[in-house]
Amino acid sequence: MAKRKVLMTGASGYIASLMLPTLRDRFDMVLADVSDTDRDGNKIEGIQIANFIDTDRSKYAHLFEGVDAVIHLAFKPHVTRGEVSEKAPIDRFDNEHENVQMANNIYRSAYDAGVRRLAIASSNHAADWYEHSLIHDRKMDMVRPTDFPISDNFYGWAKAAYELLAYPYACGIFGRKLETVMLRIGFTRPIVASDYTSANSMSEQTAGGLAEFKRNLGARISPRDITQLFTKAVEAPNIENEHGVPFVVAYGCSDNTRRFWSLETARKYLDYQPEDDTEITYAKEIAELITGPEANVRGGKVGI
Repeated sequence: MAKRKVLMTGASGYIASLMLPTLRDRFDMVLADVSDTDRDGNKIEGIQIANFIDTDRSKYAHLFEGVDAVIHLAFKPHVTRGEVSEKAPIDRFDNEHENVQMANNIYRSAYDAGVRRLAIASSNHAADWYEHSLIHDRKMDMVRPTDFPISDNFYGWAKAAYELLAYPYACGIFGRKLETVMLRIGFTRPIVASDYTSANSMSEQTAGGLAEFKRNLGARISPRDITQLFTKAVEAPNIENEHGVPFVVAYGCSDNTRRFWSLETARKYLDYQPEDDTEITYAKEIAELITGPEANVRGGKVGI
């Protein structure tokens, strides 16, 4: 049986690196990005250079020819590779507007080429207002894919816009239904206990200390779980909802004891069966920082 042909955008990025070793074996991969090297300068085999922000879609239309599915990971970060300065959050709209333009270029190119399925890297930030304002204040226990997508930052707004922008393509109003799976990816990095306790090693993702440690225990998705999630997003035989629209929004995290995002749609439509739980994977670190005799941290899955 012939392998599905799958186009992956953003193929030189970090998330792609977690999945490519498995996906190269499972699918006939077409890889594309604005660079054929990763952040460390390592060359990624097989990448074709393409700038999907360019509104002249004829420049990359050939990449979609004969493709069964598109895994869209590409995005333009607000800090380009090699730079350290950041724009203030209120000044990041123009950058995220380009990411929304890129998403539409992907959808339209896929539609025009007859692609059947899209698996899009949305983000948990598409609805992160709930997390920032309710979850960590213990006013809400679980965010669901059906909750209205609201964010308190332009990055999250852009991801929510990706989702809403795809619906006209999925519902068939243009002539055919473009099957679409939106995956709200969680925390993908390894969890290192010292990053949450040492001022010298804290990054934007760990600067919240022990509260951020708890958060990332709930939010993490392991490499094998994210690979399974995208694989099933490509392969699921029927993703139509009760209204006949092939459009799914699903959270992407492992089956973590501390998770605060619902996996109901991932399980129902994609048969996602995550194998990992940070409570087990990081049991030693959890005991060291929050449950051991020397720790002085309030209980509960989030907060401190």
